Amino acid sequence: MPFQPHPDRAAALAEVHARPFHPIETPCRVLLFAFMTDAAQAAADRAALAGFCRARNAAEPAAGAKHHRVAIEGGTLRWEQHAEFTTYSWELNGAGEPFAPLERGALMAKLPQPGPHLASVDLHMLPFSDRFDPAASFDPNGTAMSAVYRDEALVATDFKADDEGFVRILVLDRGVGPNRAGSLMQRLLEIETYRMLALLGLPEAMRAAPGVAVAEESLARIGADLSGGQTDDHKLLDELTELAAKLETDSSATSFRFRASRAYHEIVQQRLEVIGETPILGFVTLNSFMARRVAPAMRTCQMLEDRQANLAAKLTRAANLLRTRVDVEIEKQNRDLLASMNSRAKLQLRLQQTVEGLSVAAISYYVVGLAAYLLKGVKEKIGLPVSIETATAITVPVAVIAVGLVVHRVRKSHEQD
Repeated sequence: MPFQPHPDRAAALAEVHARPFHPIETPCRVLLFAFMTDAAQAAADRAALAGFCRARNAAEPAAGAKHHRVAIEGGTLRWEQHAEFTTYSWELNGAGEPFAPLERGALMAKLPQPGPHLASVDLHMLPFSDRFDPAASFDPNGTAMSAVYRDEALVATDFKADDEGFVRILVLDRGVGPNRAGSLMQRLLEIETYRMLALLGLPEAMRAAPGVAVAEESLARIGADLSGGQTDDHKLLDELTELAAKLETDSSATSFRFRASRAYHEIVQQRLEVIGETPILGFVTLNSFMARRVAPAMRTCQMLEDRQANLAAKLTRAANLLRTRVDVEIEKQNRDLLASMNSRAKLQLRLQQTVEGLSVAAISYYVVGLAAYLLKGVKEKIGLPVSIETATAITVPVAVIAVGLVVHRVRKSHEQD
């Protein structure tokens, strides 16, 4: 095409087909292993899978691929890499009784464990037969069973791990066909995998709940101290700041897990909606089981996330209120300081005026003295008509007025500057 493509156009087009369904022939048994993986573990796992395939002359996963399917050792290996987990699915052909004894753990023995083990699923798909009692393979008190795909298949499970840690799912084929059987198999495996991923938020909520309760109690105590007004505001502000910092740390540590759990639970609900369950008398559907067992855990995570958000908002309001009180107190102190400075300035002005009056008298005294000396020296030359004492007395008011005017002018000049 004669266009400059977006750099991510190819990736966006390929994402729709990143994990396609593959036809499954009944009977078939699928064993899934899911592991939590970070970026480094995912890269090491990809390299280990490539080496595993090379050793068996099988096709290696393409560079950057998130999905790989290869026939190997009497079965088919399906590998998928997701944002925070990796799955290995082994598709084993063959008939037999439901969940017949099998060396299930040996399938992963030649591959290094990518990361912490999350889930193991044993899904057995068999042709429908009246001689099979689906509920016989599961706990009679906790079996979920329903017809799916418009009654083309029957699904039964108790979502409990057996002695080897596998959650078993039995599918009885009533004519679902290879293509729809492949899509059903993948969606059932995804339901169990994403159910486990969604429930990872519950232990996180349990760990964070005591800290949130302590923070709520501390905030209530600080609120009571604020309303009492008899405590040190600066000390309360330090406590609020420390409490807000701890809450932010705890919230940052749990927010990703809670959001991820919510997203995974939505995926589970979407997969359950797609398979289109029809209830079977005497049994709960898979959707009802999730609503009764998984939904409360999700509400617990949501409740704790809401408590953290509400607590953060209350802490912010309390801190703002306390800062306002501290600012008002500082303004009062500044007002008192300015009043004190104003009083001192007035005292200084009065002292200055007193000093100016004394300085006028002192300067006038020296001016009159100089005038007396001057009159004595020029008395005979100019022939004063009055005595020296009288002439000196006459210069006193003149000197005082003259000095006073000069001092007043100098002060005015300083005030203008």
